Amino acid sequence: MDPIQAPTIGYHMGVSRTQTLVQLNDALLARLDERAARESRSRSALIRDAIEAYLHDDVEAELDRALVEGYRRVPQTAEEDAWGEASARDAIREEPW
Repeated sequence: MDPIQAPTIGYHMGVSRTQTLVQLNDALLARLDERAARESRSRSALIRDAIEAYLHDDVEAELDRALVEGYRRVPQTAEEDAWGEASARDAIREEPW
């Protein structure tokens, strides 16, 4: 290796993917193709992003459920409520509207 040229450090492996067959009716396929064309993207990219968004909603819902359950198990005290309200009032007061 040339001592002046530093080695490249990075991720050089491709992302593993599995091809999946999805059956769509003509109307849905037409809408998909229109959207893909409008955004200059492939069908596959559009479908992948749609699935990611759909599954992300599930993750967010689970996090919300866990947060609510945590507060049910260990509710905030009156002191914590007062502290939170005072902090919110201070933050609003300091806002340069």
